[in-house]
Amino acid sequence: MRTTPPLVALLAATALVLTACSTGGSSAKQAGGGTLTVLTPSSTLLLDPASSQNLATTSLSFLDRRLTTWDVKQGQDAKVVPDLATTTGTASDDGKTWTYTLKSGLKFSDGSPITSESIKYGIERSFSDQLQGGLSYHKTLLQGGDGYKGPFDGKQLASIATPDSSTIVFHLNKAFGDWPWIASMPAFSPVKESNGNPAAYVKAPITSGPYKVASIKDGTSVTLVRNKYWSKKTDSVRTAQADTVVFQESQNQTTTVQNLVNDTGSYKTAFGAQYLGAADLATVNGNAAAKARLSTSQAGPIQYLAINTQRGSLKQLKVRQALEYAVDKKAYLVASGGSNAGTYASTLITPGIAGRQDYDLYEAPETGDVAKAKSLLASAGVSGLKLVLLTQNDSASLAQAQAVQQGLKRAGITVTLKTEDVDSFYKDVAVSNPTFDLSLSSWQPDFPSANANISPLFDSSQIGNGNFNVSQYKNSSIDEAIAAAQAEVDQTKAQAQWAAIDKRIMADAPIVPLVYAKQSFLHGSGVGNFFIPSFPAYPDYMTLTLTK
Repeated sequence: MRTTPPLVALLAATALVLTACSTGGSSAKQAGGGTLTVLTPSSTLLLDPASSQNLATTSLSFLDRRLTTWDVKQGQDAKVVPDLATTTGTASDDGKTWTYTLKSGLKFSDGSPITSESIKYGIERSFSDQLQGGLSYHKTLLQGGDGYKGPFDGKQLASIATPDSSTIVFHLNKAFGDWPWIASMPAFSPVKESNGNPAAYVKAPITSGPYKVASIKDGTSVTLVRNKYWSKKTDSVRTAQADTVVFQESQNQTTTVQNLVNDTGSYKTAFGAQYLGAADLATVNGNAAAKARLSTSQAGPIQYLAINTQRGSLKQLKVRQALEYAVDKKAYLVASGGSNAGTYASTLITPGIAGRQDYDLYEAPETGDVAKAKSLLASAGVSGLKLVLLTQNDSASLAQAQAVQQGLKRAGITVTLKTEDVDSFYKDVAVSNPTFDLSLSSWQPDFPSANANISPLFDSSQIGNGNFNVSQYKNSSIDEAIAAAQAEVDQTKAQAQWAAIDKRIMADAPIVPLVYAKQSFLHGSGVGNFFIPSFPAYPDYMTLTLTK
């Protein structure tokens, strides 16, 4: 997803990884019917898939199906699987053309058929200026996408062909082996043209998933009821066991946690959509029954120290390598909340991503290797190094920045902290030629591929213009390797390529991997099959059950 401030939760911008702890109640006898309640601090549930960055396994999975979706299980890498389509896609033209055939009998919540034309229209809507904020990978990959402005003026995108009502063909401007993952994103949900006006859609969407919208109370709740036209026979992933799903919006996190700890009334079949902070964890861990209903990831989004590779002494590899050894990762983790907050990181590809290889090019104690850092600085002819570290001005980010500052000080590196509010921070880290030396960042991929770990952060085309190559990292051979891995349709071969790229980039030391963030979620005793998968490190809404 987007870079996120360390340990600051934005509902759709957090993630975790690997298997969860005890989930409580999952082995109990399942019961049909009932109401599942999702407690969220968000004041608005974004219902329009064209403007959503929603994970394939969370909120909109109740309402919308896509061509493909994610199959996530405890302790296993996420897989892309067919959803509306019969396969995850058939590639031709060396990966530049992808063809899908729809399953038979698919219907919208109003009983009308879901067709390839409705999927094409749903994707075309996402190009409109009236619908902004959604994931945009397809916009740069589809031929002609750069100049297309959406269907509301009657124009269509020629690179999406619908030769018949059950076939849809995508023509890309370059080979892209991860297209099956792209086809699982929100914009690939079918939308009826008669329902496509943005203002009308959000008030009464005609849906393709197991539920439809029954009522919307702005800032308070969204209530979903069963879509009688959804068929489990065509949907191998979603359980859709509850009769009703209620999103309770604008929830105070402290109150949410306390209600779930008490586990009474409707809170028995509820869960919190935001991960727990340190104070919340203390509350839960003080109650044995609640602690048994806590799910915690073993690893998650990578938090890292970005090094401005185009600035001053940091242009020298040995200086950047010195930072790898000088950082005190233990102090950073303590400042973040200790072992409950994360596990130490050393790779760019995060746990739970298929093909990831575990390695550490800068092996050192958790507190660092100050002598090694000093030796590298001396070898580079650098002394009295002074750096500016950009960080956010909230207390959590400041504590983490101070931990980095103190760690580097041991190696004779003076770090000055420059603090900014969250909006200013994200604006300043995403420009070309920034005026800082270091910054603290966090990243969760938008889809379970190393491509989404590496390309946004280290491809030179992603420098500035609001993009996320915060390190200003430029390496033409890496750019070529990224392009080759993206074009590889054989995912086994692609994964080997990404693993090699991971190590090559870390040899250049553009960042210091700090931790893979852990996150914890709490649920009521009546919610079953509640777990944190390998990816995303977030509850899988699609497979939740209600238990007796």
